[in-house]
Amino acid sequence: MSLPAEFHDIAKRVNNWGRWGEADEIGTLNLVTDEVVRAAAAEVRTGRRVPLALPLKEDGVQSGLIPGRINPFHSMVQINQEIFGPGTVACSDDAVTMGLQAATHWDALTHVSHSGRLYNGRPADTITAHGGAEFGGIDKAPYIVSRGVLLDVAAAKGLDRLPGDHAVTPQDLDEAAEFGRVEVRSGDIVLVRTGQIQVYLAGDKHGYGYPSPGLSVRTPEWFHARDVAAVADDTLTFEIFPPEIENLWLPVHALDLVEMGMLQGQNWNLESLSTACGELSRYSFLLSAMPEPFKGATGTPVAPVAVF
Repeated sequence: MSLPAEFHDIAKRVNNWGRWGEADEIGTLNLVTDEVVRAAAAEVRTGRRVPLALPLKEDGVQSGLIPGRINPFHSMVQINQEIFGPGTVACSDDAVTMGLQAATHWDALTHVSHSGRLYNGRPADTITAHGGAEFGGIDKAPYIVSRGVLLDVAAAKGLDRLPGDHAVTPQDLDEAAEFGRVEVRSGDIVLVRTGQIQVYLAGDKHGYGYPSPGLSVRTPEWFHARDVAAVADDTLTFEIFPPEIENLWLPVHALDLVEMGMLQGQNWNLESLSTACGELSRYSFLLSAMPEPFKGATGTPVAPVAVF
């Protein structure tokens, strides 16, 4: 089934191919300039830090819905081993096997393709079994440090959590910005809170994934108009699931990653951040969200920290 005309119309309006040159591999992260980072540093006034990552554990977010995307399997490869001989300093080492998108993560621009193409018109077959992503892998993403903005859509509506069938609209984003008395600026990293992660934290990881509120297919134009550098939220699927348009699966992924070249993050725990923003009456902060530079990878774990 081909993608509908509605999708292609939006794609034309948000397309950034060639905007930063034909060789570009980082998309909207180009908007995080030195000037943007200097301004973001001014957000730090108290030093209060709020971690946004879920623990990496074997009983994690993944339920088996996506084949191969396994929760972290942690093993000890040596325990108090005196590797240099008896009486020497003893070492303990670990190993882990996991899906790179298993828990709190960034999707690289190569995470999805459509119509045989990746961001900036690259052929989808430049991703191979042995090398991964030849272009646009997560290792190409530079240091992700910028001004972060929380758009607390649930709180703006007076809710702890949005209903599972709620598609977050541009109007919702406007209302959340007004609620937080914050203006989204070029180069910002926007965090959208739905409250859905509460379902996982309560022990229901199947209910966490389905049904789930998430971003509407209309939101990429909102982010594009404001030159947002990256977007993350507190859901498994990022966008509303099941989709708002029947049989149109992952359209927001395709618009954000392929057409706009904008990184997106999932499974970010925004509950403590919501509390901190409410207590401080501040919905902007310095955000550090450095990707692990796995060469050729289409995603990576991340341990983001908001600093006030």
